[in-house]
Amino acid sequence: MIDSHAPAARSAAPGEPVEPLELRIDASARLRGGPPDGLPGFTDWFADFGRRAYTRVERVPLHDLEGWETDPDTGDLRHRTGRFFTVHGLEVDHPGAPVPRWTQPIINQPEVGILGILTAPIGGVPHFLMQAKVEPGNAEGLQLSPTVQATRSNYTRVHQGRPVPYLEHFLDVHSRPGVIADVRQSEQGSWFYRKRNRNMVVELPEPVEARDGYRWMTLGQVHELLGRKDTVNMDARTVLSCLPFTGPGVGEPDGDDFRSALLRSADPGARAVHTASEILGWITDRRTGSDISVRRVRLGELRDWSRTEDRIRHDTGAFFDVIGVRVDAGGREVHRWSQPMIEPVGTGVIAFLVRRFDGVLHVLAHARVEPGFADVVELGPTVQCVEESHARLPGGTPPPFLEEVLRAPAAHVRFDTVLSEEGGRFYHALNRYLIVETDRDVPRDHPHHRWMTLHQLSELLRHSHYVNVQARSLIACLHSLFHAA
Repeated sequence: MIDSHAPAARSAAPGEPVEPLELRIDASARLRGGPPDGLPGFTDWFADFGRRAYTRVERVPLHDLEGWETDPDTGDLRHRTGRFFTVHGLEVDHPGAPVPRWTQPIINQPEVGILGILTAPIGGVPHFLMQAKVEPGNAEGLQLSPTVQATRSNYTRVHQGRPVPYLEHFLDVHSRPGVIADVRQSEQGSWFYRKRNRNMVVELPEPVEARDGYRWMTLGQVHELLGRKDTVNMDARTVLSCLPFTGPGVGEPDGDDFRSALLRSADPGARAVHTASEILGWITDRRTGSDISVRRVRLGELRDWSRTEDRIRHDTGAFFDVIGVRVDAGGREVHRWSQPMIEPVGTGVIAFLVRRFDGVLHVLAHARVEPGFADVVELGPTVQCVEESHARLPGGTPPPFLEEVLRAPAAHVRFDTVLSEEGGRFYHALNRYLIVETDRDVPRDHPHHRWMTLHQLSELLRHSHYVNVQARSLIACLHSLFHAA
């Protein structure tokens, strides 16, 4: 049974022109939740599936991970099949950084996975097929996920588990129409070495059957859930950020200057502080001028890191640990496995400062250097840090703009929710995501930050290696504010 759980809307009559994609997406974003629970039936459906889809996670010594081994020569952690991923060491030289040289563990997962969402019209309005999925690293258990969320090892069934549902819609897609977004995007450059996933949105002419654990939802309903603590997972957020969002003909919100400024920010015709050419030139300058070298080293010989029976930890206790877990799971392709995971130390702060220029909202983007990026620099949030770890760096000074974000008056905070990072590799990786409005005058030629419109960021999202995963999450959060109550 296909159950949209949303108000019906008029379908196009036969022969009637179909509305432009941006207008159809906007119509879906306008249809949000309603009584009795904010999202009709969602809470009961989510809770019911959560009772059947579960993970029981037990910490185990690294040397006791079934199917995994420690390389006797390097100390690297690897799967005995040679698939999935490896944890090895990295040595980084970055002259001019607060720490100009360091070593660290990092996950190397060279295969490209698929993160894909199906969309189809129901009642004339695009709906999105979302999955209720639990990962071993999730702090809150069940999360709302893309239709397909699978590594190549998963969907080629290296683990000999069940086939990935709906995968066929994301393979050989360019032999048929309906591809709205298809781009390889990076993941956390401080924990992954050059990791990419294929972010896809595929439009079907009509909806397919929603299997157990899946639900057709409007974009507005998903946006409403973005405001709930740790409900919409990272993979769904990054795919949603790739949607085209507005265009000519989208009406302005009534009586809300902020949302009007946000809508103009997504308009390709809006006047921006910097032109697209100036932004691209700045990114190229940052990539060319950032002197960073990265080389693989033995995990067993990292400076300032120590391995105990149950973890690999920095000698200061900061940053993150590498731990081992054994997982029993229900409602997944595989029911039992073991693996290493990264466990961050502390809750992070990930924030955009936003400001209006001539009635157009701009985002303050930061050209970030991270050792795992494939092309040196990607645009990140204004602030992206873990206070506890940053305090351990030489000088102990907070990163730029952190104090302004944390001390902003409540009236200036437009979004504030704790969300988690990917729960398949990271254990309880929680960050406080914020969007804070400011009137601060940041120089136009600031070497590390630039004011950009949402449209300019969205245009860069059509290409690989320009916008990092944390900024993509915040872009999805900004989209959710277009039609917020």
